[in-house]
Amino acid sequence: MRVQSGKKLGTTSAIFLILNKMIGTGIFSTPSGVFLASGSVGMSILLWILGGVLSLTGLSVFLEFGLAIPKSGGEKNYLERVYRKPKYLITCVFLGQMILLGFSAGNSLAFGRYVLFAAGVDFPSERSSRIVAVLCITFVVLVHALRPAIGTKLFNALGIFKIIVLILVVVVGFVALLGWLPIDNPGNFENVFENSGFGGGFYNYATALMRIVYSYRGWENANYVLSELQNPRRTLAVAAPLAIGGVMVLYVLANIAYFAVIPKYEIAHSGVIVAGLFFRRVFGDSAGARMLPLFVALSNLGNVLVVAFAHARVNYEFGKEGILPFSSFFARLNKHGSPASGLFLHWLVTCLVLTVPPPGEAYEFIIDLNTYPSAWINALVAGGLIYLQYNKHEQWSSPFRSYVPITLAYLFSNLFLMYMPLVKVPGQEGHPGFAMAGVGMGCLFMGVVYWVVWSVIMPRLGGYQIVDKIVIEEDGSESVRYLKVEN
Repeated sequence: MRVQSGKKLGTTSAIFLILNKMIGTGIFSTPSGVFLASGSVGMSILLWILGGVLSLTGLSVFLEFGLAIPKSGGEKNYLERVYRKPKYLITCVFLGQMILLGFSAGNSLAFGRYVLFAAGVDFPSERSSRIVAVLCITFVVLVHALRPAIGTKLFNALGIFKIIVLILVVVVGFVALLGWLPIDNPGNFENVFENSGFGGGFYNYATALMRIVYSYRGWENANYVLSELQNPRRTLAVAAPLAIGGVMVLYVLANIAYFAVIPKYEIAHSGVIVAGLFFRRVFGDSAGARMLPLFVALSNLGNVLVVAFAHARVNYEFGKEGILPFSSFFARLNKHGSPASGLFLHWLVTCLVLTVPPPGEAYEFIIDLNTYPSAWINALVAGGLIYLQYNKHEQWSSPFRSYVPITLAYLFSNLFLMYMPLVKVPGQEGHPGFAMAGVGMGCLFMGVVYWVVWSVIMPRLGGYQIVDKIVIEEDGSESVRYLKVEN
């Protein structure tokens, strides 16, 4: 896909496109749950390192695909290259995931909650939080649609801000580790692998690792918009490893910083406010209370900006190819060169998720729903790459090669994410993970239903057939169009 949207994104913008999606609320909230499950400081830090390594294995797979197929769409292009039969099926399955589950409701809602909290509302109501969330996604979509250059500058600026915040956490933590701060030494680095009286064991380690892997999510974001990058092969090859490697280092060092400042018992029972405890112990109650909500809110805004930017372009790609209903509408660019219709679709689905479901556990369930289908898609991508590499008839080549042990590690990590929700939590009533897996797979199955209607039933009733046509774009790249041809 070639989008004539003015200036393309360079290496710096590509780095921040990845950083902004990776660095959300996870590093400010997840360390507590990870430590509570792992049971020791040393194991907790090792698991964060392992999570970063698993993200790098995914990068290896996506680099090989992305450098071989340098166009927007991400997994859509890679799945289509491998799973060509039944014709159009895998495209419709991915369509189901991206349209039904590709929303920004979670981070928009978190933005609403933290903005209200920073404004002095100690217990923001669900209604007020959702109203601010709708205003957040509306603002983001309008900026990308009407002032795309400002949208790019904004997510670059927020990316810089996130890095500064994490570097601040790391520097303050190591200053405390050296004993240069007027706070008590929590002594967390004595016998670092000694169990703290909770956690430990395979199930808890697996649970902790699953949370960490989710905190690293977003490293593939640049692959969705490769046509928007200057010299996409070179830009992706430079930006992705720098962004992911940098986030991995910052995540590990930030965890060390937390342990250097906060006693173990407080970390284990801090829930999602571990960063709040960190700032409170270092800067005092008032400063910590003021700074953290604002930091997290801006972090959420950066995530919403880059997700809307990337997903709108995937929607545009679907529309341009002719697979979406009302494709001609979604295949349009406005006078600013932005896929405004694709942004509208992203806005519509996000607002529906924000406003329709009732509050409570059911709502949180919907927000987290995308994690399970994503594991299936990623496993199919990894398995497909191994098939391409070893089937000479495919004539597969790429400027970068992901070695089989690395690809297998990524494949098995996603199989692990597919398996864990099916395991019943010891001592817990019910099985919410099984429900998440079932509903998540149901969304993928909706793609199968759409495929049957779009490519089988409607052509038979309408007396036509769907054919795919390769189109050469202005830049020499190839893209596909799905056309209706009368019988």
